Amino acid sequence: MKTVVISPGIATYGAMLIGGVVREAGHEVALSTSLAAGDAEAVLLSLYSTQHLMDPEMKAFVASVRASGRPVYIGGPVSAYPEYVLGELAPDAVVVGEGEATVPRLLAGGIHPDLPGVAYVDGGKTVVTPPAPPAPVERPLPLIPDAIGQQSIRGANAYIETHRGCTGACTFCQVPRFFGREIRSRGLEEIREEVRAFREKGATRLSVSGGTGSLYGYDGAIDNDAVIALLEMLAEELGPRNVSAPDIRVDAITDEILEAIQKYTIGWLFFGFESGSDRILRQMGKGVTVAQMHDAVEQSRQHGLKVAGCFIVGYPTETAEDYTATKDFIAAEMLDDVFISVAEPIPRTPLADLVLRTPHPENPVFAPHEGEYRSLRLTEAEARWFDLSQHADMYKPLLHVVTDEVFSLYLSEARKQGEDVRRVTALIEKYDR
Repeated sequence: MKTVVISPGIATYGAMLIGGVVREAGHEVALSTSLAAGDAEAVLLSLYSTQHLMDPEMKAFVASVRASGRPVYIGGPVSAYPEYVLGELAPDAVVVGEGEATVPRLLAGGIHPDLPGVAYVDGGKTVVTPPAPPAPVERPLPLIPDAIGQQSIRGANAYIETHRGCTGACTFCQVPRFFGREIRSRGLEEIREEVRAFREKGATRLSVSGGTGSLYGYDGAIDNDAVIALLEMLAEELGPRNVSAPDIRVDAITDEILEAIQKYTIGWLFFGFESGSDRILRQMGKGVTVAQMHDAVEQSRQHGLKVAGCFIVGYPTETAEDYTATKDFIAAEMLDDVFISVAEPIPRTPLADLVLRTPHPENPVFAPHEGEYRSLRLTEAEARWFDLSQHADMYKPLLHVVTDEVFSLYLSEARKQGEDVRRVTALIEKYDR
């Protein structure tokens, strides 16, 4: 069957992986980052953001393809809430969870109540079949687009999957709920073969993906040797300044792993700090303390690494004191870079449940800001994003000047993030309240 796998905007690893699986099953398959079905006989949409479900262009595309008599199947992270996908986009079916086994069977035999891991509408009722078993980590090579070398995701052409699962239980994250908390690591030589395939297609820089990079080889404890061997192999194939292993938990580092990151990668770490308040960290289920965060920064810098931090503002229970604690943490650590997001309640996560229990006037995403940015007419969450972005620039080691242009960009992004989160909140309220 002639099939197109569509990953809107960017060629995600998940879309490339499913493309490779479909190709291995004997189908003619193409990968696209635009909403175009061409002459494909079936369309697979790999959607990685809840925002896709509310995109009018996406809805029109699905409707037009189905009107032409061709099936549309949707998978990816959004499949964790299939009722939302069916209700908003109305595809033929949703591939729920890991789709490596389900997608080829769906293409070959269509929708069937005995097919595990699918959701569809039958007679006006939503049917969700029993979940498919976890996919094996051994798989065919992904379908890598010819233009992969031109793609940039935080500086890398692609994030490759080295393992699945996460030992954490963060309330805002769906990774452990989607892939489980057991770590399933891929074979080193299989990853090497995949890296070479990416390189042959023009990729020059790759990042390690899998939730937390240092959990590769994890079996009840951090495996220093496995992580070091992985990074060394990647450096052999790409060169050490073309490898990044960015996303790491502060409680999942060792001196040996930090030294390997310094030796075999671009030398950056991205910690998901999220908040400088121990109270909010407990609310988020982070499983770490602010003291551990400070220690992780110090330990990383002892190995000559650059440290970036990710932070979340506007968590429903975040007070002004909690927010000030986050500002204090950033000022104390003078991070090399900072990434900030307004707390987005991914459906079916504990954060989404908390948002449903929080009245709008008490939720920072809706409550109007009454402080120094009052004239800008921001919500409290938007004001905190705007303020923290400027605050972080003040404490970066290199000088960052907040010009009128930067001010306007920060203001625009703050408003966009607030609006996006309110749209997701409305979606959650529509289906789960």
